[in-house]
Amino acid sequence: MGATTRRGIPGKIAVAGGVWLTCITVASMFASAANPAFLKRSVCQIQEQSIDLSSRTAHYKPIFGVGDPNVEDVKGIVLFGELTVEPAGSSKMASYEDIEGVFFILAGSGVLHYGQEKVPIKHNDFVYLPLGVEHGISNQSEKPLRLLVMGFKIPAGVEAPPTPERMMANADNVPPQVLASHGPTTQFKLLMGTTKSKRDKLAAAQQINSLFLMDFAAGGTNIPHRHKKEEEIYYVLRGHGDMVAGNSAAKKEIRYPSQQGDAFYFASGTLIGFYSGMENGEQHAQILAVRWPVPSVKSEKSPDDVGKK
Repeated sequence: MGATTRRGIPGKIAVAGGVWLTCITVASMFASAANPAFLKRSVCQIQEQSIDLSSRTAHYKPIFGVGDPNVEDVKGIVLFGELTVEPAGSSKMASYEDIEGVFFILAGSGVLHYGQEKVPIKHNDFVYLPLGVEHGISNQSEKPLRLLVMGFKIPAGVEAPPTPERMMANADNVPPQVLASHGPTTQFKLLMGTTKSKRDKLAAAQQINSLFLMDFAAGGTNIPHRHKKEEEIYYVLRGHGDMVAGNSAAKKEIRYPSQQGDAFYFASGTLIGFYSGMENGEQHAQILAVRWPVPSVKSEKSPDDVGKK
């Protein structure tokens, strides 16, 4: 596994202009300040592109950030995409001086290469990737290994020392909880927050205000809400439903059909929510979400305020 150490964004793609931009793989809205932007992607329709982790046996699909047509519209995140490692395959190794990251395992099992460590990794594992630590992943199984790769830019002047030890956990071991402001039909698993967090399983990050998993009862909802100073991504892990992404001039929420493998980016101030389309007796819909501050704008709330997500 070759190693790559980089400073800054690992690649740059031109952005297409226009108020509405649609194509086979993209649905998006760039509206006035009264109705902020969102982007929608479907992983099954995204073409593979190369990043530092890519190899002959490790294939990356850019959902947002580097490799995506609207890379310049997503302010604080550098990488958000799906990496598939073939059986008996491996990614390259990479490290960054100013990008902190996360791996979240979607399917399969393999080995995490973290500095000098080699650690077994499996479905629903998630790991924080600090600055300066070489990382990669290999697959010794007979089935493909799929994971989400995330990278967040550390602003100039912000210190982000490496964690004293590897910080890794499994979502299955995080207790679910109901947050009062979102109603009783959605359970939240608080996976990762900043180093100051006292609520999350891993208090590890500098720019990642919250990485969390939502599990929706049949017909359940994440009550529509806004984050004025933060950007957010929702990735549908399982099931289907209607995603709320913005509102009309008449202040009515706008809903978009969504299913497993769909992802939405929400700019700060966008109305966000979800209505599960799953019925009684079916597996619950699940969404993995991550939220971070708009660059140069402080988070709108304390990491220990569990009233909102």
